[in-house]
Amino acid sequence: MSVIRIGSRESLLAVRQSELVMEAMRALCPGVELELVTMKTTGDKILDRTLDQVGGKGLFVRELDAALLEGRVDITVHSLKDLPMETHPELPVVAFPRRADPRDVLVLPEGAAELDRTKPIGCASRRRALQLERLFPGLEVRPVRGNVQTRLRKLDSGEYGALVLASAGLCRLGLEGRIARYFSTEEMLPAAGQGILAVQTRRDAPAWLEGLNDPDARDCALAERAFVRVLDGGCSSPVAAYAVIEGEELLLTGMDETGRRQTIRGSRQEAEALGSRLGARIKEEKCHG
Repeated sequence: MSVIRIGSRESLLAVRQSELVMEAMRALCPGVELELVTMKTTGDKILDRTLDQVGGKGLFVRELDAALLEGRVDITVHSLKDLPMETHPELPVVAFPRRADPRDVLVLPEGAAELDRTKPIGCASRRRALQLERLFPGLEVRPVRGNVQTRLRKLDSGEYGALVLASAGLCRLGLEGRIARYFSTEEMLPAAGQGILAVQTRRDAPAWLEGLNDPDARDCALAERAFVRVLDGGCSSPVAAYAVIEGEELLLTGMDETGRRQTIRGSRQEAEALGSRLGARIKEEKCHG
């Protein structure tokens, strides 16, 4: 192909993430001609309801999938946590670039030094809400939608006492200065794939794109997504998973919709099987009470 067209949501964060992948592509294949094609997805248009009320995070990828299938773009770049657990069979994910910081963070209003407990904490997922209720008992947790800039405007205008966002997104936007507190992964287990980008293509894509793949990110992604898939943890579910590579081993922590956690350790070569095994174990325990 003469020009490789990269499909992206039109938000600033999505564009920045696509640009990071494009930079890596140019490093892999100097001289390659790239074109960024942005589009607004259904998930970007519906902002007055939470994701579970309008069909989940698959709303962020449908238009991009259609553009790939119809040949209007050649590659799409996603935040992995926005990808449905079951992807289109003709649109493989060929690469998981190196993972950014997977942690969630607390963001206070501009100029604030401490959390105003008289106002709600805003977050966009049931996963975060479930864990926030344990970290800040008694505080109201209220949904917040929109891109990062929209959420920050709502925070700074006084609608919320704080927001919980992903560190990776803020740092990619150069907004790490807004971070008031990093939550450890023990305090708040990340969403499956948080901090990882996914490069999706058609089956006729050039093989060299696999060079974008980071082995650690790939193995963590496979384990985390397999766990969530077994528990039927769609994008609106509070199910969470986080894997860490330790040499040739992988340590996976999974959380079900009640907030209960379990871990499993094994060979990183069996990353996906480990995720499935941990999910099946938790599922079986739930069935037996």
